[in-house]
Amino acid sequence: MKTLAKRIAAGAALAAMMTSLIGCGGASQNQVEPGTVNPNTEQTSFKIISGISALSGGYDANPVLKEMSENAGISLTWETMSDSLAEQVNIRIAGNDLPDAFNGVGLGNYELTNYGEDGTLIDLTPYITEEYMPNLTKILEEHPDIRAAITMDNGCIYGLPAGEQMGTAGIGKENDYNIYTVPQYSMINKAWLDDLGLEVPTTLDELHDVLVAFKENDMSAKYYGNDKGTTVPMSFGIDQWCWGQNIFYAGFGFTNWTNDICTDLLLQPDGTVNFVSDDDNYRAALEYFHNWFAEGLIDQEAFSQTDTQYMAKCAQGNVGVATWWYIEELMGEHAEDYVFLPVLEGPDGSYNVTVRDGGGINSGNLSITSACESPINLLKFYDQWYAPENVMQLQYGPIDVYFTSQDENGLWQSITDEEAQEKFGKSAGEVKSEYEVYGPKLILSDYYANTFEMEPRAVDRLTDLYDYWMPFVKDTTAYPIDCVYMQDELDTIDKYRVDFENFVSEQEALWLRDGGITDESWNAYKEALNSYGLEELLQTYQSAYDRYVQVSGDASADAQSAA
Repeated sequence: MKTLAKRIAAGAALAAMMTSLIGCGGASQNQVEPGTVNPNTEQTSFKIISGISALSGGYDANPVLKEMSENAGISLTWETMSDSLAEQVNIRIAGNDLPDAFNGVGLGNYELTNYGEDGTLIDLTPYITEEYMPNLTKILEEHPDIRAAITMDNGCIYGLPAGEQMGTAGIGKENDYNIYTVPQYSMINKAWLDDLGLEVPTTLDELHDVLVAFKENDMSAKYYGNDKGTTVPMSFGIDQWCWGQNIFYAGFGFTNWTNDICTDLLLQPDGTVNFVSDDDNYRAALEYFHNWFAEGLIDQEAFSQTDTQYMAKCAQGNVGVATWWYIEELMGEHAEDYVFLPVLEGPDGSYNVTVRDGGGINSGNLSITSACESPINLLKFYDQWYAPENVMQLQYGPIDVYFTSQDENGLWQSITDEEAQEKFGKSAGEVKSEYEVYGPKLILSDYYANTFEMEPRAVDRLTDLYDYWMPFVKDTTAYPIDCVYMQDELDTIDKYRVDFENFVSEQEALWLRDGGITDESWNAYKEALNSYGLEELLQTYQSAYDRYVQVSGDASADAQSAA
């Protein structure tokens, strides 16, 4: 797997080739000359639309945000949402009902560029100086690769950098796999298996029989004394991140998100890019798992439930098989009854796990809009996010809440599960979820050596990844998420992406729930994919990857020459 340093070097080299400060942004209500600072500092109250975890306690009372806003001399009104975020952001932009900033909404490079060039978002380049943003400026001076990664091909910066450099090398492992390499960990109730005299399945067919046994014996009622009929043999959220069904597709040769362009990309060993969503093995997977839905083995609410509803079912002891990063966090007081479920062989006796490239730096987590009258004041607030101790607290929780003490080297120590239960009646993970703030958080690798220790949950997850899950991975080839796209490529993605994703997602849900795939309907589906831009999108991603490989090779050669 390519290292983060190599990805960053490639991004820096490519961005340097394309950078130009001509034509940054269109007209806006607070228009200034391109490449110049808006000198207005009168505005001190700002409205921000932000993503937020469903488990968060909210941002208005967050002590870290409150202290930083007071330091900047401003007040903030947060409009937060965890569901339908992208849809709501698009509605607000289309209606020109703009906040002063979008925080933690996950805008992609194509959206940043398009919204920047039409004047919706402002160019932040002239503000990233020692005068206005000293913390971020220092980081970018020391890490020019990060500046390159957030600079669009027109030379403008429409979003502040975010990223977390966390991998198995950080816990002393020989090979470095980023924490997102395998995003779903599957688990099964071993106590139910033991009660029924069954073994942990190793194939999908064996899992099917186990789920039948869970259902017929109503194990939630039988083993935990819950109400009759409350057993859910298997649950997840369709195409959700850490709690989706994709890990079970491994038995059909992939674990991609078929409805998401950005993660649907399958980079094959020969360097060609492929979408899984028109492959015959994808069709086979849909037909196979439809039968499970029809038999009532999979939660019928998998298409609509929220993560909060899902977690509640699991914690109540109703679910036999599920997906999540941590057994303890999902299963609550029943956690000891569960074990990880292996990657399962499919009907043909094989499996394949499609690994993820976690990426290095993105710029889609803080953008200031043309509605903002005084960007200087708001950016003074956000510059504080780039102080190591501040980002530490924004990611995990405040000092004296999540971080309890410093060791002899001055590293902040995080709260243990035992301490969290005693003090707050919650796990350490729940404490983190309550205080975590979405947005432009940049955690550099040396922070774990100089500022705070990696959280125990991350250590646990990386340990599980390395020791349990990576042995199932046969090929670590992954499409590099840090590829830089030219403007015409962004236009192609923008033209087709939404309709393509929606069409694939709708068909996936329809066929999983209702079945009915025939040769005729499958061929019609593939023809429709072409009309939704399949070939154009494939060519776009292939061109970006081919260019990345060339630049990456050139950057590597230059580095070796310099050495």
